[in-house]
Amino acid sequence: MDGGVKKTGVTSSQVAQRAGVSQSAVSRSFTPGASISPETRAKVLAAAKELGYRPNAIARSLITNRSRIVAVVMAYLDNLFYPDVLEQLGRLLAKEDYRLLLFTGLAGGDSDPVFDQLMQYRVDGIVLASTSLSSELSEECAAAGIPVVLFNRTTERDAVSSVTTHNREGGRRVAEYLLAGGHRRFGYIAGLESSSTNRDRLAGYREVLGEAGHKDILVEVGNYDRAGAQAAARKLLSRPDRPDALFVANDHMAVAVMDVARYELGLSVPEDISIVGYDDVGPAQWDAYGVTSMSQPHRRMVEATVEVLMSQISSGEIAAEHRVFSGELIVRTSARLPPSGVVEVEGRKVFRPER
Repeated sequence: MDGGVKKTGVTSSQVAQRAGVSQSAVSRSFTPGASISPETRAKVLAAAKELGYRPNAIARSLITNRSRIVAVVMAYLDNLFYPDVLEQLGRLLAKEDYRLLLFTGLAGGDSDPVFDQLMQYRVDGIVLASTSLSSELSEECAAAGIPVVLFNRTTERDAVSSVTTHNREGGRRVAEYLLAGGHRRFGYIAGLESSSTNRDRLAGYREVLGEAGHKDILVEVGNYDRAGAQAAARKLLSRPDRPDALFVANDHMAVAVMDVARYELGLSVPEDISIVGYDDVGPAQWDAYGVTSMSQPHRRMVEATVEVLMSQISSGEIAAEHRVFSGELIVRTSARLPPSGVVEVEGRKVFRPER
């Protein structure tokens, strides 16, 4: 304690008095980009440190009508793709003087149940990753002037912005790779059947296989969950007509499928069965698994997400914008190599079939 002033509940007026400046100078000192001389700001910060003052972000939001909070809603964090995304989002938002508020653990990947809770925080923007928002609530957000970006998801209606990859093309690329490797019996382990990413990946996979005369694809659902993927793998790989090539909707499930194939069923990967995943993250990159995987450029996707949010927050115009990126099929050891089409790019083997 100094001069009878308690270090709890210190006000900006007390800081102004101690520094010998106006209260507005104190406010400008804690506002990024505000006009204030370095000398005045130094005096204010010194007085604030001496008194133990911290600006009240909630009180400031009532004045500016901006909370400087972006809500991020995720159904799960098991898949290491999303922790990587979350870390990058936090860094880029901090550069814009925004903070990230995380909501997780949504059953079924539906964000509607947390919507009312989320809105109590007067957030300036919302990112929905590994989750979905009903058309009604997406329109409510637009009416309220709150930008929403679907990350790694799309919606059939155009009211909400989205950042994603060419999932359909990714599924096509996986099918081309497995066909080029000489496989004849094909399977697919889905994530959430209702998700746009899952639908698009499977659609592209089916298209190419169908064009090659393979209409019967064995499908099981893993729900983007390790236990679910293991159960799906047991069903598919215990069949007498089990596939010799398996596309798994993400790497988190692909490594679980490989464990079942190797350690429970005694199958050799890729000699007995080829396995291809999606995302190119986490254990997929470890030598013990070496999952051939369709990559997603998550850094560029996160940059685009923040760009869209900041543009809409600053302009106040909520016009749906869609950014779509392309990935590469990263070739490792979990799937049989085709005789051609594999090239080295920036130290990695990728599959680029001749058209």
